[in-house]
Amino acid sequence: MFEHFFQCPYCWEEISVLLDPSVSRQTYIEDCEVCCRPIEFQVAFEEGELVEFQASDIEQ
Repeated sequence: MFEHFFQCPYCWEEISVLLDPSVSRQTYIEDCEVCCRPIEFQVAFEEGELVEFQASDIEQ
């Protein structure tokens, strides 16, 4: 597992997520551990290295 730190698109707090480098491309939704709002993650790995990370708010 790979720990990655980023800023929540809602509350702007710095938080971390655990990413699985064995899956080359991933898109999933997880709640912010501070404000509990849903964040959409788009993640890509190449040869075990993180090459793309995007954390976006979900407009409802």
